[in-house]
Amino acid sequence: MMSTRFSVIIPAFNESSTILEILQKVIGINIDGIVLEIIVVNDCSNDNTPELIEDFIKEHPEEDVKLINHSKNQGKGASIHTGIEHASGKFLIIQDADLEYDPEEYIDLLRPALGGTADVVYGSRFMGSNPHRILFFWHSLGNRMLTFFSNMLTNLNLTDMETGYKLFRTDIIQKLHLREKRFGFEPEVTAKVSRVPGIRIYEVGISYYGRTYYEGKKINWRDGFRAVYCIIKYNIFSRKVFKDKA
Repeated sequence: MMSTRFSVIIPAFNESSTILEILQKVIGINIDGIVLEIIVVNDCSNDNTPELIEDFIKEHPEEDVKLINHSKNQGKGASIHTGIEHASGKFLIIQDADLEYDPEEYIDLLRPALGGTADVVYGSRFMGSNPHRILFFWHSLGNRMLTFFSNMLTNLNLTDMETGYKLFRTDIIQKLHLREKRFGFEPEVTAKVSRVPGIRIYEVGISYYGRTYYEGKKINWRDGFRAVYCIIKYNIFSRKVFKDKA
């Protein structure tokens, strides 16, 4: 049986407390027929995150782990753009470095893609019976409202547009004209994939082990307002989907 290459993009900024654990979890994934490519994008961390990653790569030469360093801090979205550009797998997934999402669930997101029925798979924190850490009421309500507003304009019926677990067919997402540098990536990419002709989008329930701000969570209320702006911008005013052909 031929193997399928699967790219895992890990954007990292000041994640020294968790980066080694998430890398260990990812390389520990064993899915029949899947070969992992791990792309870590260090967004100019000012702690020892890059040194830890470099040491990890040296200690695991048998693993396909690449480190790409940004020379200045650009934001999570920019790190994802860099990872997408360098991905060589048939499919790719975005994996936060902060342990909020469990790599053991890659198989759940891959199943509809490998089965040939999905081009994009969102991992929803609001469906299914998987474990979910109880945290902030207003964050949860805000996420649901953003998803509802996004759905109104994309005509999708997602339950969790803001999820960090998004799996894409690599050839599709590499063609998209993506611009958002920070957390606006989520509504922008959702708006643009919704307009790809014939796109097949699926959603599966996932676990969620959320962090508090004390534990290092970075997103805040300003990002919520930016998400509203991006939903309006990329669904109504800036509707370009694909990059210009070279």
